[in-house]
Amino acid sequence: MSKLLLATNNQGKLVEIQALLKDLNLNASLVTPEQIGLHLKVEEDGDTYAENAARKAVAFAQASGLLTLADDSGLEVDALGSLPGIRSARFAPQPGATDADRRAYLLKRLQGQPRPWTARFHCTVALFYPDGGTEESKIHYAEGICPGEIIPEERGQNGFGYDPVFLLPELRRTMAELPMVEKNRISHRARAIRAATPILLEFLTNLQ
Repeated sequence: MSKLLLATNNQGKLVEIQALLKDLNLNASLVTPEQIGLHLKVEEDGDTYAENAARKAVAFAQASGLLTLADDSGLEVDALGSLPGIRSARFAPQPGATDADRRAYLLKRLQGQPRPWTARFHCTVALFYPDGGTEESKIHYAEGICPGEIIPEERGQNGFGYDPVFLLPELRRTMAELPMVEKNRISHRARAIRAATPILLEFLTNLQ
């Protein structure tokens, strides 16, 4: 059975991506960097989600020799000119900031801005297999966007990152109030992985 490496050390992302891919019934074994003893940190200093996702996919694939899936995602808030965007994981100014610190900083920046604070989660997935040739020709991308709005109080215990303050108006619940199975039907990451499924299946077929 072919192996698919999930190029992230973020446990919240790993749980979501594993659940999403298992639902696809792929003929592949999902492996994490930890499971294969791969300790790699990739600088995410690109100008776009695609650049950051590609850097991670290429670095992890070349280090492991495996077909690799990576993603980069962010929260874009209209009142802040689409910030924090690709800097979502590094938005809070203090060193070693936690998810709670980033949420608190976001809400502080939004104080005084008229509501609703419309926003969206954006995710770009990159797939790469290190089999020779140019890197650019072998990186395949897919995107997913989930619209919503930011609310001034945290709600829910599920998810991670900005989920507790990201409201889905049609559901009247935050992303953190959704069970995993429901989040994985509508989230930005779910939409990106669904969009990437055809090329992922093609990769896996060619590797058999």
